[in-house]
Amino acid sequence: MEAWIAITITAAFLQNLRSALQKHLQGSLGTRGASFVRFGYGFPVALAYVVGLHLIGGYEFPALNLTFVLWAVIGGLAQIFATMLLVHLFSLRNFAVGTAYSKTEPVQAAIFGFLLLGERLTFGAVISIVVGVLGVMLISIARGAKSMSNILAALTGRTAMIGIASGAVFGISAVAYRSASLSLHYPNPVMAAAATLAFVTAFQTAFMLIWMLITDRSEIVQVVRSWRSSSLVGLAGVLGSACWFTAMTLQPVAYVRALGQIELIFTFLSSYFLFKERVTPLEMAGCLLIVAGIIGLLFH
Repeated sequence: MEAWIAITITAAFLQNLRSALQKHLQGSLGTRGASFVRFGYGFPVALAYVVGLHLIGGYEFPALNLTFVLWAVIGGLAQIFATMLLVHLFSLRNFAVGTAYSKTEPVQAAIFGFLLLGERLTFGAVISIVVGVLGVMLISIARGAKSMSNILAALTGRTAMIGIASGAVFGISAVAYRSASLSLHYPNPVMAAAATLAFVTAFQTAFMLIWMLITDRSEIVQVVRSWRSSSLVGLAGVLGSACWFTAMTLQPVAYVRALGQIELIFTFLSSYFLFKERVTPLEMAGCLLIVAGIIGLLFH
């Protein structure tokens, strides 16, 4: 097995674990607080990771440049808002369905590229997009009446829009992180990914702390009080990010994201065994169609 494959599967597992822990926290901390713990409690681990590679592994710290900083900031901001959308989505739909909505990123990227940029779509890409859209439609109507008006209302409803927006912004962050890591021109992909992760999580922690200080300082108190459970979110999040960053430095984002759809398997298991949530047959079929559409789109 190639290294990037094992790293990506590990990243998908850790991402699912982090999301499950955030879902538990969302009720007590709110959307912003539950999103912040991913970065705030993960930053010390990310810093220790890059310092450890330097002291134990003997790798020099990469020289940062303006291009790196620009891409890292874009990726960091995109990930903050995508995470907040996803955490909020968990309060509107069950864990498995909420995660599935956020996985529509590659399908909608192809649609936007065609509509806005005139990029040519092959027949295989069109079929894959149709399959992915059918998956979203099935999820949207799974718990309601199946009339055409209800289908249209579900596809354009708040829940669907939040899920699709989450997927789009996560896609922006993934491309930005790969661009940032590669802009370092560092020969070792592990150290390049670690340096990117440490810089990004430091920026995200500072940004969200300032945001909460300005808007609602009580959120910071709640985050500190929940340090036991919040630190687990941070640990799972930063370890998962380290794996994602490394995989995307080794391999193009498209391939990593395609294999990363294995997360939905972990998500179904978590939804059923941890949260005791019932996933209807239509919702399950819709999730599987989304995965099929994404894989078909990326490898057609």
